Amino acid sequence: MSHSYGREQPDDDALLIVRVREGDAEAYRELIRRHAERLHHFTLRLLRNAADAEDVVQETFLRLWLHATDYKPTARAATWLHRIAHNLALDRLRNLGRFEEFDDEFDLTQGAEPQPDTLEVKRDAETLHRALDALPVRQAAAMVLVHLNGLSGKDASEVLGVSEGALESLLTRARRNLKARMGNLSGADSGETQ
Repeated sequence: MSHSYGREQPDDDALLIVRVREGDAEAYRELIRRHAERLHHFTLRLLRNAADAEDVVQETFLRLWLHATDYKPTARAATWLHRIAHNLALDRLRNLGRFEEFDDEFDLTQGAEPQPDTLEVKRDAETLHRALDALPVRQAAAMVLVHLNGLSGKDASEVLGVSEGALESLLTRARRNLKARMGNLSGADSGETQ
């Protein structure tokens, strides 16, 4: 029997996972369709390498297939998948000897002058992506989870394994760093074009 998932909402993901437990390949493909792109964006921000990010996303979905019985419906399916991807990305950073990149204690804004045209710069997607790439990994992960992938503060804090207060602190530092970094990038860009 063919199933149509077109009108279902992401809240139905838990039902799809139950079907994956039963070996339903169509439900599995639908979960991949719904979540692969967001997981890729998230892991790319953590790993900063497209091939590594793709590997982690594939491993995340492999774990979904092999360990669907581990899913507890107390967490949203998207949160559970992001948590798996997050842990796999951290493992990959450790294995590559790049785990120190995960440190988010430094602040890019120290000594930076505020830029009056920051709001205009924010419209430039290229500048934003370069600024996100310059963030410490945990700050970038928090920003991607909340602002790009649309996870709630509760879900994002669960993915990152921090309290909601710690998540807010990460987001505050990330926003401050982004603002400074985007100002620095816009200054560099305008110098290049003149």
